[in-house]
Amino acid sequence: HPYPGVPHFDLRIIKPYEKFKLYDTDITPLQVMHAKLPILGFKIGEHLAYITDAKTIPLKTIDEIRGIDTLILNALRIEPHHSHLDLEEALDIVEEIKPKRTFFIHLSHDMGLHKEVSRILPENVFLAYDGLQIEI
Repeated sequence: HPYPGVPHFDLRIIKPYEKFKLYDTDITPLQVMHAKLPILGFKIGEHLAYITDAKTIPLKTIDEIRGIDTLILNALRIEPHHSHLDLEEALDIVEEIKPKRTFFIHLSHDMGLHKEVSRILPENVFLAYDGLQIEI
């Protein structure tokens, strides 16, 4: 007899590159590395990839999302970091994947001011911000 109000979870094991459905949308877990720790990003449908907390991205993941419409990717700061992509590394990944547009997330205060950093980004790359809504 569980305590009243205890949540019930229907746990499902997911594995890298094995698609599953969430409602009517295909979700593909994507392996990335957070320093030496393997974690998951996600390809959502055919148009959006969400990767945060990554330091490196395996070629298999890059191939899975190459040319995607929208990439959401971490870029912690300008200076290198041991477990997160810095701005230069994130821009290199954008260049390799060639998404139509990219939004950088998981930004620290060390990145600098939004307006100043935005000026140095390529035309299709943006810093995300609280409250941002993306139409896909």
